[in-house]
Amino acid sequence: MIESGGLTKAVILARGLGTRMRSADSSAALSGEQLHAVDAGIKAMIPVGRPFLDFVLSALADAAIESVCLVIGPEHSSIRDYYNSLALRRIQIHFAIQERPLGTANALLSVREFAADDPFLSLNSDNYYPPEVFKAMRKLGEPGLPAFERNALLEQSNVPEERLREYALLRVGNSGYLEGIIEKPGSLPASTANESVYVSLNCWRFDAAIFRACEEVPRSARGEFELPEAVQYGIANLGLRLKAVPFHAGVLDLSRRSDIASVADRLRDVRVRL
Repeated sequence: MIESGGLTKAVILARGLGTRMRSADSSAALSGEQLHAVDAGIKAMIPVGRPFLDFVLSALADAAIESVCLVIGPEHSSIRDYYNSLALRRIQIHFAIQERPLGTANALLSVREFAADDPFLSLNSDNYYPPEVFKAMRKLGEPGLPAFERNALLEQSNVPEERLREYALLRVGNSGYLEGIIEKPGSLPASTANESVYVSLNCWRFDAAIFRACEEVPRSARGEFELPEAVQYGIANLGLRLKAVPFHAGVLDLSRRSDIASVADRLRDVRVRL
């Protein structure tokens, strides 16, 4: 039975090059299988009991997401081969190819046929969000995003404080809608030192309106077409409205080699059902 909002699709952006993961980290002892996935630049397939992406897909299925499109590069045939070899019962997996790594906004354009006119979730492949986050996004009934309270993330995630300072801050209006995104702030503004501060972890509920923003957003300072900048562009220029839903919850991050052991430990008792 489909809940309010009619959302049954999700997109996982798995095209990243894994540059930070492949950088040297002497503190992380990896197995041969883990090292192979790291060297191949496919973070989502790093084994943490089983491929990390399996846990993400299972959490989506727990939230009644029925169909997922993985955005991969043309060199990532191993991801396609792995999921094509599984007997999937709870979720359907599709693939879209981003020919060149031109950023997350460019990657999202590759799923237009999959999304059609339906609402969909968009998320990165190196984060594990609680199923409750996906369930809330399904019930939202309009474009939006989970706004994660910074202190709760620090207490309940595997993310150290110095990395958390790099996460984008969210500026949310009194009506609860997103007004702006402050990328890589470095430190908290003095005026918010004693208030709840909310950050983005690149999980979104979109509709087809996001595609125009992804087409029109200019390249970032890094020379890529970035999804957070496309959202900001859409808000400023296209009338895009996204409801921010506060969460006091943890999210697991698998962006560096030193994350692998802690993520594996926290997912050890999580049951995967695909």
